[in-house]
Amino acid sequence: MKKIEAVIQPFKLEEVKEALKGIGVDGMTVSEVRGHGRQKGHKEVYRGQEYQVDLLPKVKLELVIASSRLEEVLKTLIGAAKTGKIGDGKIFVYDVQDAIRIRNDERGESAL
Repeated sequence: MKKIEAVIQPFKLEEVKEALKGIGVDGMTVSEVRGHGRQKGHKEVYRGQEYQVDLLPKVKLELVIASSRLEEVLKTLIGAAKTGKIGDGKIFVYDVQDAIRIRNDERGESAL
């Protein structure tokens, strides 16, 4: 099994969710997060004062999938989240040793 963490632009969330749903990925956790990469934020002007905004709003998706579906899910996620501009985000992939459904003790991929 693989865990995918994707940090994406907030306005792309619905498009990404629909694309993943379209290939049969149902379960995911979504968190509102703040951060920056190479862009280091940007400057904004508020009431005549200039401010450095260095932690930008992002959305983090977490999902655990069968290893056999990794490339399909990554391709779909990238296709839906990509704008081609700086700040599109990052995807991290981890190995998952086990998954357990608390309700009935199912383990492994059947717990997903």
